[in-house]
Amino acid sequence: MRGPFSLLALLLAACAGQTRPSVPPVEQVDLQRFMGDWYVIAHIPSWPEREAYDAVESYRLAADGRVLTTFRFRDGGFDAPVETMRPVGHVRPGTGNAVWDMQFVWPIKAEYVIVRLDRDYTQTVIARSKRDYAWIMARTPSIPEADYLAHVDFLRELGYPMERLRMVPQSDRPLSGE
Repeated sequence: MRGPFSLLALLLAACAGQTRPSVPPVEQVDLQRFMGDWYVIAHIPSWPEREAYDAVESYRLAADGRVLTTFRFRDGGFDAPVETMRPVGHVRPGTGNAVWDMQFVWPIKAEYVIVRLDRDYTQTVIARSKRDYAWIMARTPSIPEADYLAHVDFLRELGYPMERLRMVPQSDRPLSGE
């Protein structure tokens, strides 16, 4: 007998077969070393940051383990006023500190996966399993072209739509911390 539950089960099974595998996180992140300022070098942007200039993401580890985040940028140009967002990161247990849930508005949390991190904690790539947004970040406002191209190739291999990748303009008076 076919009823609404059979149809629902069939639809769910069909959708499950179309999902992409999760992006692979790095094995381990030393949260204390990861804290601080990260300049956004390039991104596949979310709506609010689609025209970001001088974008800097700053992290601070709270006593309770939450990652207090301040994302600062100028919207549309170097002379635009500074905009600030303050999501809170929640590190997922058992992920080597590499997978976070970023909460911009309660109760919604967005996946945040550290998929690449150099040994010196000077460059990183953040991705999402949906492959909708990504960020190439560094401790400095610019990185060598060879490093940038390696990060771009890495995102391409993860299945990201590279036509959406945008370099974030950084000025000689970039934002940092608070």
